Amino acid sequence: MGLLCSRHKRGNQATTEENDQAAEIERRIEQETKAEKHIRKLLLLGAGESGKSTIFKQIKLLFQTGFDERELQSYISVIHANVYQTIKILHDGAKELALSEAGSSKYELSVDNKEIGEKLSDIGGRLDYPRLTEELVQDILKVWRDPAIQETYTRGNELQVPDCADYFMENLQRLSEANYIPTKEDVLHARVRTTGVVETQFSPVGENKKSGEVYRLYDVGGQRNERRKWIHLFDGVTAVIFCAAISEYDQTLFEDENRNRIMETKELFEWVLKQKCFEKTSFMLFLNKFDIFEKKVSKVPLNVCEWFKDYQPVSTGKQEVEHAYEFVKKKFEELYYQNVTCDHQDRVFKIYRTTALDQKLVKKTFKLVDETLRRRNLFEAGLL
Repeated sequence: MGLLCSRHKRGNQATTEENDQAAEIERRIEQETKAEKHIRKLLLLGAGESGKSTIFKQIKLLFQTGFDERELQSYISVIHANVYQTIKILHDGAKELALSEAGSSKYELSVDNKEIGEKLSDIGGRLDYPRLTEELVQDILKVWRDPAIQETYTRGNELQVPDCADYFMENLQRLSEANYIPTKEDVLHARVRTTGVVETQFSPVGENKKSGEVYRLYDVGGQRNERRKWIHLFDGVTAVIFCAAISEYDQTLFEDENRNRIMETKELFEWVLKQKCFEKTSFMLFLNKFDIFEKKVSKVPLNVCEWFKDYQPVSTGKQEVEHAYEFVKKKFEELYYQNVTCDHQDRVFKIYRTTALDQKLVKKTFKLVDETLRRRNLFEAGLL
């Protein structure tokens, strides 16, 4: 009898412990669910090479703890790969241009550099790249400084030359040092095509929820074959941040060299605007890569792009840059309102001039985005 009572007592004790554990789990789930309701979902969209991933890295640097040493070291191979890929693109591009422009010698490398160029092109075509050494750096610099390569570089828009080319070539010596650790600027310039979905949580004001909204930002690959992964992220979005690289009006897609990048961006923006799940979603349009745009627009006419064919220059210098920018901005504004029905005219739509590499500008822009969305929340709650 005593044995039975003892077992019954232990059974009750076990049941009580299980109930306590279940209650604790329920309490935690309830807390997490409550916390989730306060997190605003942001979707970072745009075509490939629009600067989305650079914006994403800036968020980590500006509103989180940045990159630790292990993360920085992981970028060494990426940066070295960018260098080799750039030289390969330029070397192979020079050969193609020399063949297509018969009788022109301006794309032919010097005799001394031809063999070096072939060697570097071979390295650039591999899946595994050697770490940069002093000897390899000297070879790269010889080819980079060759007049044929510099002439080819002027036609980089036709060859998919990455925006980071100049920056990494200027810093080659430092990149090859034995104890090299990438700086935050190196990481921001490093180019890796985003595949799949990456997310991060941040607050433009601080981690304290009382001092500002908390956002969960999703970055997805922009190339065509990655866009099928976007759809499952479309529900419950507070705002879409759409990146448009306005400097790419004379460039073609990586995945389709017959397709102008701005025309692709235009159609993609239209498609996103027409999604039913975004009928009440705020839209933040980042007209990105303004730093490249302002240098390019005085050299390459804006009207080389079909969408901008009605553009007429009115001045020179900074005044012309502003005129060109306002023209592009107006084109995107018109496109937005052409694709918004009367029922959704009150949806928030803001345009920001951005340079993803400019930390101060990105910080200022996200604080403005945060302010806009908080005001919108107050308005919807009837408090404004």
